[in-house]
Amino acid sequence: MKKISRTFISKSIATLVMCSAPLFASADVVVLKAANIITMDEKNPRAEAIAFDTDTKKITAVGSLKDVRASAPNATVKDLGTTVLMPGFIDPHNHPILSGITTQSPSFWIAPYVGYKTWADVQKKIQKEDKAAPAGKPLVFNGIDRLLQQAPAPTRDILDRLTPSGRPILVIDNSGHAVYFNTAVIKILGWKDGKPPADPVGGSYGRNPDGTSNGIANEAAALAAVVGPILPKAVPHILLSTAKWYAYMASLGVTSTSEHTYNSGMYKGYQALASVPDTPLRLHVYHMAIDADAGDQATWSDPSLVRKNGIKLWADGTPWLGTVAQSFPYLENSTTKNAQIIIGPLGEKGMNYTRLQLDQMLDKYAPMGYQMAFHCNGDVGFDVVLDAYERALNTHNLIGTDHRWRVEHLGSARADQFQRAEKLGVTISLAPFQYIYWGDLLDGTMFKSEYGSQWQRAGDGMKMKTRTTFHNDGSVSPPDTLRNIARMVTRTTDSGKVHGANQAVTLDQALKASTINGAYQLKREKDIGSLEVGKFADLVELSADITAVKPNEILEKVKVKGTWLGGKKIDTTKFIEQISAIDPTEHQGMGTAALKNAHTH
Repeated sequence: MKKISRTFISKSIATLVMCSAPLFASADVVVLKAANIITMDEKNPRAEAIAFDTDTKKITAVGSLKDVRASAPNATVKDLGTTVLMPGFIDPHNHPILSGITTQSPSFWIAPYVGYKTWADVQKKIQKEDKAAPAGKPLVFNGIDRLLQQAPAPTRDILDRLTPSGRPILVIDNSGHAVYFNTAVIKILGWKDGKPPADPVGGSYGRNPDGTSNGIANEAAALAAVVGPILPKAVPHILLSTAKWYAYMASLGVTSTSEHTYNSGMYKGYQALASVPDTPLRLHVYHMAIDADAGDQATWSDPSLVRKNGIKLWADGTPWLGTVAQSFPYLENSTTKNAQIIIGPLGEKGMNYTRLQLDQMLDKYAPMGYQMAFHCNGDVGFDVVLDAYERALNTHNLIGTDHRWRVEHLGSARADQFQRAEKLGVTISLAPFQYIYWGDLLDGTMFKSEYGSQWQRAGDGMKMKTRTTFHNDGSVSPPDTLRNIARMVTRTTDSGKVHGANQAVTLDQALKASTINGAYQLKREKDIGSLEVGKFADLVELSADITAVKPNEILEKVKVKGTWLGGKKIDTTKFIEQISAIDPTEHQGMGTAALKNAHTH
């Protein structure tokens, strides 16, 4: 594994840095000295100190302490001791509102990777909270995973037994595809004789043989109809729940992210989150293509904090239910049977839209100059997306331009598809969490080893010149960038097992995928992603030098100590207090907006 050079900047670069400083001259310059600074700037990879202007919020000097102090003789110097600085981590694909609503208090996160390893653990948690909560208060649980927890479908009858209080309860599937609920919810919904209405377009309700609800709703339209009436009672301050997710991301070192299922109902909420002094994140939104106003421009009061980047489209579904457009089948066994996996292969039948529909959407939005972003997991789906992209890029004379259209997730993608994407100028964002948490099942239980061991081909993806990134995915996985880095370098799952060692990446590649490559994919590389003069002072404080630690010891020895955004040390406690003071009533509609386009990964 190659280590990043520890060479300090040359005198010529130091002179250049000092000469550049007057461009950002201010009485309010702060100098930070650290044990080491990993800049992610190939021209100047290491430094001892960094200076920034608290008015412009931008870096004025990076280099040795002597040179940086010389650039701002009157600046305050803060010695961070043993702390190591890096550019703030960039998670280029997330869903803050939905994640906050479903994982943060007063909701309960019951996913296997946050401590609920088995169905028995989940049952105990539901029973405990049912007993403890005030009478009649609805409860929301999120993250039931039928593969990892080997859980049955928690139908109405099962949930009724787990909630003897008779309170309304919602249990959201970790895939995002389904919600499970009890009899008390059915009563609130007012379904006559307990029978659900006709299935909505793009959704369905589970029914018993007598036509009554079995307590299951599938897909976004049905989920929204069930969850919508319950949510305001269960989560009374949705803006605050979202803020908690912001704070959670910041606690893991993230300073920039996205909203990948944006709609205009979220506008005011994201404005409010960006308006307070201790907001910890920069946000980039991708508007759902199916919305009538998706092509409308949206401008926030501070575009450096919130901006509209592009349009989001869905190609296929989720590997955890078998709804992906791929060329190979699942294995038939007790694990896949219990999770009711569609064995397949579905091929193009796994696509959410016809090719004609995809072409029509691309033709609508491409002339507007937006960056396109496609959710896609299957190899067949990736072929269809690349075909659609190539046609649209040619049709609208975008071949060879700096469009940076995106494709997300790509669990079963092939190496040749990455090569084709590169030729088209398409950027790739991989989802390490699929391998980290499900890798042991993917290889040999869900799929033959030739497919499962190669899931999330990070090694192949890093060969691209279009700067592959890593992302987490909202409530589907914790926003844990250090875990992504460590696991992709060692190619280990969270159990420590290795599958597809040929897909391991170097530490330098993993760091780039989580910083400067993310900035490039978000079209912000001139502002963020590396520590250079003129860029925003977005920093993450680490407890140790990640390049000096053995890769298999990163998670043990490297911890996030804090973050800075635009030269301001973030205090997440103050941030939560600032959001708590905002009247929640104006923002309760954010919940419905988030559910409207809820989807799977």
